[in-house]
Amino acid sequence: MKLELVEHVDEQDRVVGQVSRRDAVQGRLLYRMAMVLVRDKQGRILVHRRPDSSPRFPGQYSWLVAGAVAVGESYEAAASRELAEELGLRGTVRPLFKFLCEGEMSPYWFSVFETVVDGEPIVAEPAEVAWHGWLTDDELEKAMQEWPFVSDSRDAYARYRALGTSASQPRAT
Repeated sequence: MKLELVEHVDEQDRVVGQVSRRDAVQGRLLYRMAMVLVRDKQGRILVHRRPDSSPRFPGQYSWLVAGAVAVGESYEAAASRELAEELGLRGTVRPLFKFLCEGEMSPYWFSVFETVVDGEPIVAEPAEVAWHGWLTDDELEKAMQEWPFVSDSRDAYARYRALGTSASQPRAT
């Protein structure tokens, strides 16, 4: 596994140093994560299940494509990179919200973006995505109650819903 460097940040999201992601997690040091909500023109949300062999949250579901923000990288650039790496998609990402997440594995700043796709083929990275499918807002709400979702994904979903955002009303990108 390659060394993944991230910026250690403070409670105001200011850079205080550089550290490996492994050390950030083990030391519970704040760092940055970028997440992307992928929707289609019909307003459905892309949901995926992580592989059973994944070292992080094996077999659990998420409604966000996620990854750490690398040293010197912006949240937006990291979101675009994760979209391409995990799903083979290129698209404009638009910021939705950011919050300080306590995190199951480690605390981090969690910045959520969205993109709307229009029929582009999804080429999922097998090491990150074992299954994916499109769910309506109501189907996702039900799945959140029944499926094992990554805890941080659940936290972000509650915040997303509290904003009054509806998956059935996709925004233009």
